This record gives sequence, structure tokens and C-alpha cells, in this order.
Amino acid sequence: MMQILGILIVLGAVFGGYLMMGGSALAIWQPTEMLVICGAAVGALVLGNPKHVLAELFSQVRKVASKHKHDSEFQRQLLLLMYELLQTAAGGLKALDAHVEAPKDSPMFQRYPRILEEPKLLAFIVDNFRLMAMGKINAHELEGVLEQELEAIHDELTQPSKSLHKIAEAMPGFGILAAVLGIVITMNSVGEGADTAEIAEHVGAAMVGTFIGIFFCYGVLDPISGMMKQLVNSEASTMETVKVVLCTHVAGKPPLLAIDAGRRLIQLNTKPSFAQLEAWINAMADGEDAGARRKA
Repeated sequence: MMQILGILIVLGAVFGGYLMMGGSALAIWQPTEMLVICGAAVGALVLGNPKHVLAELFSQVRKVASKHKHDSEFQRQLLLLMYELLQTAAGGLKALDAHVEAPKDSPMFQRYPRILEEPKLLAFIVDNFRLMAMGKINAHELEGVLEQELEAIHDELTQPSKSLHKIAEAMPGFGILAAVLGIVITMNSVGEGADTAEIAEHVGAAMVGTFIGIFFCYGVLDPISGMMKQLVNSEASTMETVKVVLCTHVAGKPPLLAIDAGRRLIQLNTKPSFAQLEAWINAMADGEDAGARRKA
């Protein structure tokens, strides 16, 4: 919703102001200028990035436009899933094999569909529970391993926003490129004896190229790049939560304290209070007890 509002504000301020000044909408509709500028931008993006970075870039752009963000419901499902996994691990890490080997088929994971929708987070959770099950590892060693993994993941996930930001910075240059080509066409028309009106039309079209480049830089691509950075920071914060939960558990703390340690790293706008966390866990336990009585 906020993204749509932002787009409307940008379009209304720029083009609304232009029309209020007496501008003509047809004067700024220059499809050939758009082709030159946008085509050059897309080509530079493809040329400067490997296939996996481009795939991640398009994935992050879709997430930016998606309604499903890391909201309170997402955090609830994450914390409860981690609590269930730790409770299961209390009976021996081997008890987790049925869940972490095929999480999408696990009834436990299926209770938390928002987590199943996040393949990177899901892989991070199950891989590190496998690591804990493979052999004894202390909290310090586990923390060191996870820090290195999170640093590598963060570097990879921020590459698309960096690439898009570079393209955004290049857009005014591409706009000038289109404007220069327009001036070349204008000079040719002058040499062919074009009248003043035709020359003015060519000059105006050339100037639109500069406008398009600047507009896409500051009004479109740079804001999208910033939103992608915020998305990556949110994903990194979620994985940091998982890391702290696992390290606290390995240090010998009970599940509730381990979950609370992770809760403290959640971003403020979606972080639940300890009372909320405890209420969620109690409600889950009551539901399990009711289910067990029905089966009995």
C-alpha cells in the first residue's frame, strides 16, 4: 500500500506540476527516447551481472511489491517453529531427522506456511539443525560458523541492490546519451532546411531524454534499490534471530529463554513483547493438549 502511495505522489508531483505549468502530455511521450534509455539500462544490467544475481534481483523486486512482509504474523510463526524444534530436540537431536530432512512434508513445518514461503530462511534453519545433530558443537564454535555463513549470505543478497543502484546512477548519463542523439537528428534536419517549428520539436524531444534519465534515477530505480536494501536487512535480522536461538540453546539454556534471546533481535516495528511470546507458546501448548485429549 505504501509503495502505491509513493508512486502516486511521485507521478502526481512531477507530471501534475508539468501539466499545471501548461505542458502538453504528448510532448513528453517519446517512445524512441524511452527505448534508447531503458534498453541501454537493461543491457548494462545484464552485461554487468551474472545470471544468479539477475535472478535474485527480480526475486527481490517481486518481494518488494508483495503484501507478505516480515510482519508480526511472520515473527509469530518463526518463534513458535523454533520453539517446537527446540522442544523436539530436547528428546535428542535425532528426533528432528524426520522434520529437517524433508521440511515441506513435515506436519510441524506445515503449521507455519509463512516460513515455508522463505526458502533461504528455511534452508538456514534445517541446515544448522542438521549441523547440531551431526556431532557435539559448543556455543562458541557454532556462533563462529553461523557468523561466517550470515556474512556470506548478506554479501550475496545485497549484490542485486548494489547493481540496481549503479544503474540508477547511470540513468542520467543514458538520458544525456539519448539527448545527444536527438541533437544529432536536429542538426541533420537543420542541414536539410527544416523550418523553425520542426527544429523546436526535435530539440524538445531531445530534452525529454534527459528528463527521462533523471526521473528514472531519482524517482524510480533509486527508491526501489533502497527498498531492496531494507528487505535484505529484514531477512538478515530474521536469520540473526535464528542464530541467537540456536547458540543460546547449545549453551544449555531452556527453550523459552533461547526463544526470548532471539526475540530481542527482531526489528522494533514487529518485535513482540515477552508477554506476547509467552501467550503464543501457552496457546500452542493448550491446543496440543486439547488435540491429545481428543485422540485419547
